[in-house]
Amino acid sequence: MEAFTVMTAVAAPMLRDNIDTDIIIPSREMKTVSKTGLSAGLFAGWRYTAIGGREPNIEFVLNQPAYAGTRILLGGSNFGCGSSREHAVWALHEYGIRAVLAPSFSPIFQGNCIRNGIVPVTLGAVDIAALAAYVTEAPQEHRVTVDLRNCEVTAGAQLRYSFALEGEAREMLLEGLDAIDLTFKHRAAIQQFIDQDRRVRPWIYQGA
Repeated sequence: MEAFTVMTAVAAPMLRDNIDTDIIIPSREMKTVSKTGLSAGLFAGWRYTAIGGREPNIEFVLNQPAYAGTRILLGGSNFGCGSSREHAVWALHEYGIRAVLAPSFSPIFQGNCIRNGIVPVTLGAVDIAALAAYVTEAPQEHRVTVDLRNCEVTAGAQLRYSFALEGEAREMLLEGLDAIDLTFKHRAAIQQFIDQDRRVRPWIYQGA
């Protein structure tokens, strides 16, 4: 998994509450079980003019030239609600999104983000609105910085916000670790426990 430390990028406002996983990637767009080949279906219902088509809806924020290269989304409350499909996060990541800032997230979606290298940043709705107003003035120039090392979001000279991310989740993102990699960081302690247990209960390990 790709590590995340600090990123300054174009941020696109999508300030709607309850953006669910079927909006992020409709089920009809999930034509693969792998993590690739999904970005074309990202926000397909909003991004294209017709269901199943690929003609861009020019009014959709990600289709506007001003937001080319978007890597940060500014969302509304309960972002990622709905089903537990991990495809939603896979599609976001393949498109290039590395951070989503919202007042709240579906817990399952939040966990899927962390396991796939996307930083879920929880900020107040007023703070999100202030960031959206700032970036809308000049999206390519008014970029947003997400600093996971210091747990800060900054934009311009005036906007600076702190956020919290649970220690293990932050560690996984900073170091680019999945759940197995995180466990293996404790390999020596695990092996020590096994060696001690083997001495106490050797019959358990017969044939192992």
